[in-house]
Amino acid sequence: QVQLVESGGGSVQAGGSLRLSCAASGFNLDYYAIAWFRQAPGKEREGVSCISGSNGNTYYINSVKGRFTISRDRAKDTVYLQMNSLNPEDTAVYYCAARRLSINTLTALCKAPAGFGSWGQGTQVTVSS
Repeated sequence: QVQLVESGGGSVQAGGSLRLSCAASGFNLDYYAIAWFRQAPGKEREGVSCISGSNGNTYYINSVKGRFTISRDRAKDTVYLQMNSLNPEDTAVYYCAARRLSINTLTALCKAPAGFGSWGQGTQVTVSS
C-alpha cells in the first residue's frame, strides 16, 4: 500500500527557510515521480517541484527556481523540499504526491496533478511579512 507522510511545515518570517520531508512506503521509488504541490486559499493546486525516482531529474516552477531544492535520500525512501528565501506568496498547504513514471517528460507529469494517484495529508507553510 502506497503511503506518503509529510512533515516539516510551520510558520516563518519572510526570508526564512523550511525543509519539508515526504516519507514514502509501500512502493519502489525508482519507478515513480515524486512531486510537491501546494494550494493556497482560493487558488488552484499547483505543482511546485518534482523529482524522478529513476534518474534524479528535477522540475521547478519559475517562481521557486533558485530558492527551492528537491532531493531524495534513497536509503530513507524520503524526498525533501528545501525552501529558502521564503516569501508570503509561498504560504499554502504543501502536499507530497507520487505517480508512476511514464513516457511523458517529468515537466509534463508535474503539471498534471490529476495524474498523481497517491497523496500525503498535507502540511501547512505560513510565511509572514
